[in-house]
Amino acid sequence: MELKRVVVTGMGAVTPLGNTAAETWQNMLNGVSGAAPITHFDASKFKAQFACEVKDFNPETFIDKKEARKMDPYCQYALSAAIMAVEDSAMDMEKVDKNRVGVVFGVGIGGMKTYEEEVTAYAKTGETLGPKFNPFFVPKMIADICAGHISIKYGFHGPNYITSSACASSTNALADAFNLIRLGKADVIVSGGAEAAITAAGVGGFTAMHALSTRNDEPQKASRPFSASRDGFVMAEGSAVLVLEELEHAKARGAKIYAEMAGVGMSADAHHITASHPEGLGAKLVMENALEDAGMKPGDIDYINVHGTSTPVGDVSECKAILAVFGEHAYKLNISSTKSMTGHLLGAAGAIEAMASVMAVKEDIVPPTINHEEGDEDAEIDYKLNFTFGQAQKRTVRAALSNTFGFGGHNACVIFKKYVG
Repeated sequence: MELKRVVVTGMGAVTPLGNTAAETWQNMLNGVSGAAPITHFDASKFKAQFACEVKDFNPETFIDKKEARKMDPYCQYALSAAIMAVEDSAMDMEKVDKNRVGVVFGVGIGGMKTYEEEVTAYAKTGETLGPKFNPFFVPKMIADICAGHISIKYGFHGPNYITSSACASSTNALADAFNLIRLGKADVIVSGGAEAAITAAGVGGFTAMHALSTRNDEPQKASRPFSASRDGFVMAEGSAVLVLEELEHAKARGAKIYAEMAGVGMSADAHHITASHPEGLGAKLVMENALEDAGMKPGDIDYINVHGTSTPVGDVSECKAILAVFGEHAYKLNISSTKSMTGHLLGAAGAIEAMASVMAVKEDIVPPTINHEEGDEDAEIDYKLNFTFGQAQKRTVRAALSNTFGFGGHNACVIFKKYVG
């Protein structure tokens, strides 16, 4: 069976750097940090008092007010970004076969704000007044509902589900969408990720694990991948969405094409519930699997959007994996962590980083890694690698690879390349 080719024909985003894909991308290129003191709840007593929140977002721009009230913020972000992506793709809803259009999304946690509010309210009044829950509690909370809302919005009857693999969730969703299309199971998949876990429970839980930066005096400089003083990631929220489409279907309707999706990889560390393998063995395998799937060699890649969370162990192990896979070519690559600007969107991280990779391929420019101040020689990070520190760099980007790794040892990788007809 000959596999079909898959291209990117639309993008949308609601992120800490902007409420459109274009604004997000421009702020990435400009090295803007999305970090600021938390406004979603009173974090004054928390060790980590800042995050990368979505700003100035009004769901009613895209969603009816009554319907928006039935959605957790993560779902509002997802549906809004999906609407922008579908509009960007310029699909004609009167002509497209909606039985052949699906939705595959990645969500790591889901409706944490809704769950926290409902359970907290019950804890306060449940014993005296009895259980009194919102009838929309469950459909607002469950992680799959964003995919349902998107399909209902457009009447898409194709494959519809979410993937949940912690911080690798939306990269796994893109991988599934890619495989569904190239195997002929769908013509178009609206795919991406969403997350909204900047709540007391979310921030408190990750802080208790010592996973979050506590650089409260300078939040905009807190996410500092590959710096010796890195002390954890910065939690973020939002959604990014890509419209993936079978090439001939896209050509037949005259769609604009951002890039071609070339291959995907998946692997497991099988090492620890939260820590990456110290030698990067799972990360090495996932990149090798993606290259093999794409029929590409290490020398075909020009840019890697790394997982790069700004954690002491994770940054080192990923560097080791890159050197193991790419050898001498590793020194010819541009590498950057856009998490230094966006923070870590958890289940949505892979989608926003895939979007950045697509744009790097399309525009031949690599977004920077910001906030690097000092090397970490003791941690075996090879600073001869080009981490694109400080500012964006123009270069030809024939192909870009994007890594995401999740708690539980889940690894996923996607590759995008320039579209050649």
